[in-house]
Order: sequence, then structure tokens, then C-alpha cells
Amino acid sequence: MTPFLRKLLGLNWLLLIVMLALAVFGVVAIYSATYMREDPVATDFWRKQANWVAVGFFAFMVASLVNYHWIRWGALPMYLAGIIFLVLTKFMGQKVYGARSWLHLGPVNFQPAQLAVVAGIMVLALFLSQFKQMHPMLRLLVCGAVAGAPCLLILMQPDLGEVIIWVPVLLALLFVGGMPLRYLLCILLILFAMIPITANLVLKPYQQARLTAFAHPEIDKQGSSWAINQSLIAIGSGGWSGKGFKAANTQIELGFLPATAVHNDYIFSAIGEQWGFVGGIFLISAFALLLLTCLFVAFFAGDEFGLLLVIGITTLIFTHIFQNVGMTISILPITGVPLPLISYSGSFALMIMFALGVVNSVWVHRHEVGQ
Repeated sequence: MTPFLRKLLGLNWLLLIVMLALAVFGVVAIYSATYMREDPVATDFWRKQANWVAVGFFAFMVASLVNYHWIRWGALPMYLAGIIFLVLTKFMGQKVYGARSWLHLGPVNFQPAQLAVVAGIMVLALFLSQFKQMHPMLRLLVCGAVAGAPCLLILMQPDLGEVIIWVPVLLALLFVGGMPLRYLLCILLILFAMIPITANLVLKPYQQARLTAFAHPEIDKQGSSWAINQSLIAIGSGGWSGKGFKAANTQIELGFLPATAVHNDYIFSAIGEQWGFVGGIFLISAFALLLLTCLFVAFFAGDEFGLLLVIGITTLIFTHIFQNVGMTISILPITGVPLPLISYSGSFALMIMFALGVVNSVWVHRHEVGQ
């Protein structure tokens, strides 16, 4: 048996199948949420998402079959590219929903913040696995600098949702990487203390309005609280089994859910209305199976570098799921974070599938430590 065929047969097929099932369902959900629009651009979202999923599947397979130890050579260049793209976004980016977070490079339109997060995980995993003997405070400062540079650039866009993603990812990597618990507790205390300062001095007025709408949804129901209230109505009206695929007279079709965001930020609201409680539970269960499979890979990782890579990527995906679903059911403020593999997000679907390919590579090459 050739090495290539051995690797191909040794893929974690459960990870592959669940990922593809979620990605395909995402295309179906986007189509069902946008088919009735008169704008030809909106009705084409599902085709564009399908194309990104196809490219993402190719990236997944390549990343799965290439030994993840090669990331040692590619992590820093990817990270620096992410920083450069973030700087370019500051001056050349397209403003969407109040944040200058999208960058056009020819026919490609993507969010550099997502590349920076995935590359940052790789750099942090490499650093934490290679410098175990360094003093904890120095390790913490280096990790803070690695995460802080893209966070500062992302905050300048401003895209608070992507900045928040970094917090649990960094804490998970530090915890698994052996950082003493007292340091992590100090970080948490500092973060909690900075919440009121950030809310009052850093956030833009529209972001402060989102916090107000989260805390007091009865205030300004026709303004800042409109989207979250309509999201709750949509999910609640879906009932047990939903109104059906491409159902008529829904919050989606009637335009009560924001037409500009129903296919990305509020895709879970659309799924809740059309597929009901059953559909929502199936979707969350599929995500749970995906995350548990990733943790299973982490448990059997061949070295600490592979373990940290998988933990960082798993935390990244979990945080996106928790924030997106949380904001649509009003347990978290609205942050504009996409639902992995489901929301129309193009380049984000590609980055998530590539990251899952890295997870699969850790599984495939778990017996090739040091090669």
C-alpha cells in the first residue's frame, strides 16, 4: 500500500462526513432564506457558498494529507500575511454594517481577521509547544503580543465580534499549554474589570446601542432592538417542526428579519423558523458531534504541538457557534459573528474547512511524531 493511499484510508471519516453534511445543509439553508429576494445578487448567495465549500473541501483534503509538522514553516508567514491584510483593510477595506472589515483582492472578497485568527492559533501552538522552559510571565507576554497585534487592528475596524473570539481561544491554548492557573485567573479578572471601560470608552455608538438592546430589549423596539426581537419571534414561530422548507409568509419572506443579514448573522433564526425546534436540535447536535470528534483527535494527538493546534481550532469553532446562536436567542449581545459552515461567509467557510483539515492531519499523522 502506498503512503498516499494509507493516509487517504486513515482519514477521520466521521470528521469529514459531519463537516460536509453541515456545509451542504448550510447551502440549503442559505437558498431557503434568500430564494424569494428580487435582488439577483441575493438569490445567488447559495451558489457562491457552494463554490466556496467546493474550494474548502479541496483545502481540507490537502491539509489532511500534508503532515501538520510542516506548519512549523508556514505558520509565521501566514500570520504576517494576516497582519498585512489587516493593515490594508484599514485603508482599502469595504465597510459592512459599520465595520471596515472586508478586503477586495481582484475577484476575491474576504475578511483578513479570519485568516489572522487561524494563523495566530498556529503560531501560538508552535510557540507554547517549543518554549516550555521559558518563565510563565515571559511566555504570557509573548502570547499576548501575538494575539494583541491582530486584535488591535481588528478593533480599529471596528469588529468587536472577531476580537471577542480571541479571548477563549487564547485562554484555552494557555491552559492546555501549561500556563499556571493563577496567571489565567488574573487575566480573567483583568478582562472582567475592563468590560465597563470598553463599553463606555471604546465601543462605537451603534455597538453601545446593541448592548442596550440586549440588556433592555423592550427599549426602542422599532430601532436597535428590532433585529433581536424579530429573531426571537422567528425562532418561536417555528414551533416544534417548523413552517417548512421555502415556506411562505414567514418572517424571512416578509422581510422582518434583516434581509442583508438573514443569510449570515441570522441564519440560525431562519433555520429555527423553517425547521423548528427539531431542526435546531439536529443542527446543534451535529455541531456537538463535530466538536467531540475534534476533542477525540486532540486526546490521541502524537505530540503537544498537534494537541494545541486541535484545541485552538476546536475552541475557535465552538466560540463562533456559541456567539452566533447565543445572539439570535438573546443570551448574548449582537456581535455579527457567522455560524461556521452554515452562514453565508465565503472565505470563512474556506478557513474553517482548512482548519478542520489541519485537525484531520493531526489524526492521520499521530504516529509520525518528530518527522
